[in-house]
Parts: sequence; C-alpha cells; structure tokens
Amino acid sequence: MRNWLRFALAVPLLLWSAAAFAASTPPPMTKLTVVVKTQGGHAIIGAGVKVHWSANKKHPAVRFGKAVNTTFELRTNQEGQANIPPIPQGNILIQVMAKGYQTFGQTFDVDDEVKTVEVTLNPPQQQYTAH
Repeated sequence: MRNWLRFALAVPLLLWSAAAFAASTPPPMTKLTVVVKTQGGHAIIGAGVKVHWSANKKHPAVRFGKAVNTTFELRTNQEGQANIPPIPQGNILIQVMAKGYQTFGQTFDVDDEVKTVEVTLNPPQQQYTAH
C-alpha cells in the first residue's frame, strides 16, 4: 500500500515537471528577410512591411510567453529589404504596402531558422466608373 501511495504522488509530480520543462524550452525562432521588388526587378525603397505571427498545430501559442514579440512593422531599405528581428516559427502573415503599387498580403508557413521571402508588387489596376 505504501508503494502505491508513493507512485500516486510521484506521477503528478513527473507530469508537472515535464510540463514546466516544455514551457521553459525556448520556442523555435526564425530570422526573416522580406525583399520587395517591382515587376522589372528593381528594389522598392520605403515600402511598408507588416509581419504578424499566428499559431498553428506544429507551433502552438502555449509555448510562447508574453515576452516574445509577434508583430513587426518596418520599412524597406535601399536594397528593398526589411530585416525582421527573430520571430516565432509558424504561420506568418506578410503585408506590403507601397505608394503606386497594389497591396500585397499572404500567409507563409515558416519552419526554417533563416528565411527570405521575395515579394513582387504589381502596378495599380485600371479603375472604371459606372457614371
């Protein structure tokens, strides 16, 4: 009976220890670079780039504390690049806005430590009026 009591007390302690260890391991992060170009391949300087992380089955939100930043807003440099600080791996929404071009938005599933996403912006579409 005494061994049964020790076992009954040890199992929850082991489960709690395993959960604490899983929560204390750092989440997998990625260093993301977004390159923004025209259809002709020229860099777009000063384009607004917004990056937002969201959880998925492989990378759940439970593993991340409040100290991890999951949203960044930057502008592209002279080479058309926006270098995002380390962001958790998972579903990453990238939105790009530049004057004189159509807005770009797409979600990427990122599982790499280093990732470069090339975005080609299109010129605005012709506008029509019914009047």
